[in-house]
Amino acid sequence: MSIVLRQFVLAVAYVLDSLLGMYKWILLIAVLLTWVSPDPRNPVVRFLYAVTEPVLREVRRRLPFVVAGGIDFSPIVVFLLIYFLQIFVVGSLYGLAGQITTARTLSFGG
Repeated sequence: MSIVLRQFVLAVAYVLDSLLGMYKWILLIAVLLTWVSPDPRNPVVRFLYAVTEPVLREVRRRLPFVVAGGIDFSPIVVFLLIYFLQIFVVGSLYGLAGQITTARTLSFGG
């Protein structure tokens, strides 16, 4: 049973890490697109806006100081949050999976 639990925890960690990594790329592309003023009717631009703007809006609402002098620093806050989640949460899940294996080995004597 602990092998199934270990595999489940590893799968959750891997999927979460992958999703966070994809979101980083989506956010980076969305930020770069703001520099060139793309057509807002373009489906790709609309998708990027729909995926990133709710998160960025929430950061701006909770931390109003991230917009200073007309420059929006909320993407930097989101990038830092993603890095934190990847290091702390995903790393903790991988560590937990390692402990599940270790606990099984210790309890059954190898």
